[in-house]
Amino acid sequence: MFNKIKYWFKSHLNKILNSISFYPAVIGLLFLVLAILMMGFDFSLQGKQFKSQIDWLNIKDATTARSIISAIAAGIISLAVFSFSMVMIILNQAASQMSNRVLDKLIGNRFQQIVLGIYIGTIVYAFFLLSTIRDIDSGLYIPSLSTYLLILITIFDIFLFIYFLHYITQSVKYDVIIKKVFDNTYDVMKDDCTVKEHTSVTIKFAQKFEIKTLQAGIYEGFDKNSLLHICEKHNCMVNILRAPGSSLLKNIVIANVDVDLDQEIKKDIADCFFLHKSESIEENYFYGFRQLTEIALKALSPGINDPATAIISLRSLFELYSFQIVNFSKLLFTNKNGEAKILLKGLSFDDIFIETIIPIWNYGKNDRMIQKELLSLLPQLLSISENEKVTQFLNVVKEKAKENIF
Repeated sequence: MFNKIKYWFKSHLNKILNSISFYPAVIGLLFLVLAILMMGFDFSLQGKQFKSQIDWLNIKDATTARSIISAIAAGIISLAVFSFSMVMIILNQAASQMSNRVLDKLIGNRFQQIVLGIYIGTIVYAFFLLSTIRDIDSGLYIPSLSTYLLILITIFDIFLFIYFLHYITQSVKYDVIIKKVFDNTYDVMKDDCTVKEHTSVTIKFAQKFEIKTLQAGIYEGFDKNSLLHICEKHNCMVNILRAPGSSLLKNIVIANVDVDLDQEIKKDIADCFFLHKSESIEENYFYGFRQLTEIALKALSPGINDPATAIISLRSLFELYSFQIVNFSKLLFTNKNGEAKILLKGLSFDDIFIETIIPIWNYGKNDRMIQKELLSLLPQLLSISENEKVTQFLNVVKEKAKENIF
């Protein structure tokens, strides 16, 4: 039950943090707090004394203050609407020309969210300020300091908007998006693939008792600490039968245990497995490989026909291959005494290579640019580590290239 609550909390927290509205909402609240604090200082004894000593800080006419704040609010609303529109256009362009799988890289862009949040915060600040202006002859009772601060924030917003235009046009470039996918995948692989020598781990159970999924979803991993605790407590061993990224239905066998356990304990074990409705690179680095493959396939499709983008994606894939071919995931977890408790089914290099490179080859095998790039990259990969599948594929590419007359 605790694992289920923790899983629910983690999944919903990720949804909130990755939402496009999270940072704008937080920044908007911060600006509201700033407005309240500034208003408090403006109407405090110290604030009135400060304004009385510097005459030009006083706005004598309440109508003038309202006009300034209203003009600023209207202008920032226009900037915010235009910025939102640009973000939506870019998301649509990325989905139509690359892959809708990369949308999370753009939606989750923190800078875009912070810019939108500053615009919204400025609007909130202006509206709150506007509601406090009173028609009193003395300028001491008009929030002059808060109004001047709003003017400074607006000037900053204008320069921020100019930089935002530059940033947003750069962020939609194919090579920038591909690099984001690559960097994210590579970072996860460095943490996950820590074994330098490939070792085949096979443990035969005298008896097998099935653990079935409690819901449908995509298997992306498990709670290692909780599962080890259960194995240690009940003196059992778990053999996970599915590789990360597998789509599973409800009541499908996902693992075996070597001890006949109570249904409640089996349910606790099943709760340790993460089954999501959508995939993420953070939980399953193979999803990053697939994203790069999808970008290459979309670029090679007849409607787009952009082999140059496919080549950029290919180069990123081969850089990941060069790491994966000599670094391997840990497939066996033990307790403190060194006893084997959890056996995993991982994705081998051969599986990843075939599942990601063959679809690109099927689409682009008649393109000479793709052939040339593969003839350059495949021997380099073999120089890092010999591999039968890579050698076979290189021979296929060479045979296809021989068909070219020129």
